[in-house]
Amino acid sequence: MPPDARLSQFIASITGLPDDPLRARVLRGAVALAAAACLLLPGVTPAAGGPSRPECIAPAKPGGGFDLTCRIAQAGLSTVLDRPLQVTFMPRGVGAVAFALFNTARTDDGNAIVAFSTGSLLNIVTGKFGQWTEDDIRFVATVGSDFGVIVVRGDSGYRSLHALMSDLAGAPGSLVIGAGGSVGSQDWMKAALLLRSVRRDPREMRYVSFDGGGEAATALQGGHIDVFAGDFGEMKSHLDDGKFRVLAVLSEERLAPPYAAIPTALEQGYDVVWRVVRGFYVGGDVAAEDYDFWVDAFQRAFATPEFAALQRDLGLIPFNRAGAQVQAEIAQQVVAMRRLAREMGLVR
Repeated sequence: MPPDARLSQFIASITGLPDDPLRARVLRGAVALAAAACLLLPGVTPAAGGPSRPECIAPAKPGGGFDLTCRIAQAGLSTVLDRPLQVTFMPRGVGAVAFALFNTARTDDGNAIVAFSTGSLLNIVTGKFGQWTEDDIRFVATVGSDFGVIVVRGDSGYRSLHALMSDLAGAPGSLVIGAGGSVGSQDWMKAALLLRSVRRDPREMRYVSFDGGGEAATALQGGHIDVFAGDFGEMKSHLDDGKFRVLAVLSEERLAPPYAAIPTALEQGYDVVWRVVRGFYVGGDVAAEDYDFWVDAFQRAFATPEFAALQRDLGLIPFNRAGAQVQAEIAQQVVAMRRLAREMGLVR
């Protein structure tokens, strides 16, 4: 099937509204503009010593988890790349447009790595990324793991997860929950699992989706939503200004100091854990030498104390995998995501 036909089919699949030509045209235009922009860039073929124009694609708006992931690569690879790593934002579909682009127009672009997370894998298995699967791209590396958080405004009357969940258990539609992803996304899943833990149907909650965690956090700050289901890493920089309050971190144990005061959902009586793995992929047709270059670059960065300090400063738990090791890890995670998606009624 020609690339433009595959794109048309993909647009229909992620909109869910094939009879809405305006929305489909907007999304198709976003992919087309991204593809056209890459044709205008100089040096699209990597040089023998590495990428001629190294680029990290953050497939959402600034301020969210994908932004954080690319910033890790930008800082962590600064000593092993000959040229600065540029960050490019590619919003719409919380990764869907970027996934489509790197399965059509940029399948062999060895200059670019694309940020992904556990949520990206969930989107793949639920069909939100169209007909393409995890086998159509090549995973390069993971650079750390993060955990989900449940957040309210700093002036909210909710001072514990238990108080929040008591109200939601009684009336799931009484509060507006927002996050960086549509129904079925990983941020939706965090809220859905909490509701399920109090024996309420997740479909009863009032949920608003945003294109990335940064946009959702802004909506929370502005009072447009009551609760934000996000990631600790994307909230870390906001914890000292008093604008937000983290009611729970969705980890097995409390985080290390200085964040040890944040209680887990588990200790508050809610059996919900959500680990977020952050990493990068490239197009499926990238040359072996280009793929190996990126793998080697991350492995060299992993070995430095500066990279460990970067992970610590960003509140990430080291989860350093690259090459064949990360491919095997992702394969296991995809199996787990498919099982969870079936349990939640997202796929058959």
